[in-house]
Amino acid sequence: MIESTLQKSSKLDYWIMASRPKTLLAAFVPVIVGSSIAYHDGKFQPLAALVALICALLIQTGTNFVNDLYDHLKGTDTEERVGPQRVLASGLISPAEMKRAIVITFGITFLLGLYLVYISTYITLIIGIVSILAGIAYTAGPYPLAYNGLGDVFVFIFFGLVGTIGTYYVQALDVTPLAVWASIPVGALITNVLVVNNYRDIDQDSKAGKNTLAVKYGKKFTRIQYVVFTVVSYLILFVVYFTYKKSIFVFLPVLSLPLAIKLVKMIYTFKDQQLNKTLELTAKLSAIYGLLFAAGILL
Repeated sequence: MIESTLQKSSKLDYWIMASRPKTLLAAFVPVIVGSSIAYHDGKFQPLAALVALICALLIQTGTNFVNDLYDHLKGTDTEERVGPQRVLASGLISPAEMKRAIVITFGITFLLGLYLVYISTYITLIIGIVSILAGIAYTAGPYPLAYNGLGDVFVFIFFGLVGTIGTYYVQALDVTPLAVWASIPVGALITNVLVVNNYRDIDQDSKAGKNTLAVKYGKKFTRIQYVVFTVVSYLILFVVYFTYKKSIFVFLPVLSLPLAIKLVKMIYTFKDQQLNKTLELTAKLSAIYGLLFAAGILL
C-alpha cells in the first residue's frame, strides 16, 4: 500500500514531505507576534515583516533538511521509527540531493536577509548568520545540539526569543520589554512540539545515541517539562496585562486553554504512534495561541 502511494508521488511531493510542513508553524508564529507588537507601537513595516517571515520559513525548512540528512547518516532514522516517514531513510531523496538543497535554502535565506540588514543594522546580520549556523549545528557538526540535550534550548531561543524579538527589531530598530515577554510563550509552546517528538522517540533515540533531554532525564521529567512550558505560557499573559497593556483582549489566548488541558492529558496517557496526534495538536496549539495573542495585542 505504501509502495503504491510512493510510486504515484512526484519528486515535488517528496521535497514537500522533507520540508515537514506541519513544523513550519514554528517559523510563522514568532513573526506574527513580533509584527503585532510593532504595529501596536506604530512601527509596523509590511515588507520587512514579509521578508522576515520568508527567512524564518526558509531557516526552518533548511534545519529540517539538515535534520533529515544527519539523522539518516547517523542511523537515527530506521525502519523501527514510529514518527512520520523520512525521505532519506525511505530512499526517496539521495544524500547528495539533500546537501544541494541545504546549500540553496540557506543561500537564499542569506541573500534575502541582506535586505533586513540594509534597513536595520549590522546586528541583524549577526543574528541571521548565527541563526543559519545554529540550524546546521542542530544535527550536524562535531557537537550536534539535538544529540547533546540542547535541542530544546535551540528551539526556545531561536524560534521564541530570536524569532519574535528579531522580527520586532528589524521594523522598530529597538527592543522593548513587551517584545521580550511576548517571546517567552511563543518559544515555550513551540519547544513543546519538540518535547513531544523527543518523548515519543525516547527509546529509539536512546539506542541511536541521540541524547535528547528526554533520553537524559526520562519520561517523567519530559512530561513535567511539557506541563511547565504550557503553564508558563498562560501565566505570562498576566505579566503582559498588568505591566504593558491593560486590555482584557490580552487574555484571548485563554480560549485555547481547553486544547492545552487536553494535550496535557494526552502526554500522560498516549504512547508510541498515538503521540503523533499529540505532536500535531501541540503544533496547532502554538499557532492558535500565537494568533490569539497577536490579536489581543492589536486590539
